[in-house]
Amino acid sequence: MFGYININQKIMTEENRQIYQAYYCGLCRRLKSSCGTKGQMLLNYDMTFLVVLLTGLYELEDETAMITCALHPTKKRPVRINAATDYAADMNVILAYHNLIDDWKDDRAYTKRALAKMLDGDYARIMGKYPRQVRAVEEFMRRTEEAEQNRETNLDAVAGLTGEMLGEVFCWREDEWREELKNLGFYMGKFIYIMDAYEDYDADLKKNEYNPLTRLVKESAEDFDTLCRLLLTSMMSECAKSFERLPILLHADILRNVLYSGVWSKFEYLLLRKKKLEEKAKKVKKTKTAERKRDRKSRKLTEKE
Repeated sequence: MFGYININQKIMTEENRQIYQAYYCGLCRRLKSSCGTKGQMLLNYDMTFLVVLLTGLYELEDETAMITCALHPTKKRPVRINAATDYAADMNVILAYHNLIDDWKDDRAYTKRALAKMLDGDYARIMGKYPRQVRAVEEFMRRTEEAEQNRETNLDAVAGLTGEMLGEVFCWREDEWREELKNLGFYMGKFIYIMDAYEDYDADLKKNEYNPLTRLVKESAEDFDTLCRLLLTSMMSECAKSFERLPILLHADILRNVLYSGVWSKFEYLLLRKKKLEEKAKKVKKTKTAERKRDRKSRKLTEKE
């Protein structure tokens, strides 16, 4: 469920790109300080969005520094860290932990099971700090597994499970912004779930595994891509509405870049890849057809002789 919430660097100013990267590096630092090197292995850009969102909403003051790291040992990089970074780092661990467990169940990936085991102590620590959020993630995993086992065909219902979970994660504090943050997270969660199902559809079909978009394909195979785009657009439209209702001025341009453009980068990439594969398949088919024609013509000439 990671990898869909990112920036579009092509249309972002260099200043904003550096700010976003600094929050990303700050999240990396916090994961290391709270969980060690194993925590850094869980780093993703999705939670960086949450850091910037909460920083902008609550106008948090950053601690800034220039640091070097193992990945970039020759050049110092700016980092930005605040209270939202600490929170996002903890949520990153909880979500990644369950993602590892899910991968273990699906593929029997022993390395991921071992990494999840190493996070047991951190998981218990975070559970003590944020029981509401952790329970929401646990309930999401349980209900999602149940839905997949039953091969749930109601896409809205099963995508809503991710939405409910992410809504609780986005709701950092029980204050006047809780409902709007939950709503924003809810629709972003549904967007992520549908995008993930869209990306995995062909692989799931080959392995005869559950995919919530199967019914959509059966009902309208020719319009599958268009319908998926419409569904995703609807989810992000509601997400953006919640964002615009929040009184965010700080880093608003960065957040709009993500919500209005960045989140579509993966979808556009998948469409382009699909188009290229289809064109390649057509060329192969055309070549084979031409070869069969040549073979038939050759046989006829041989028979005449």
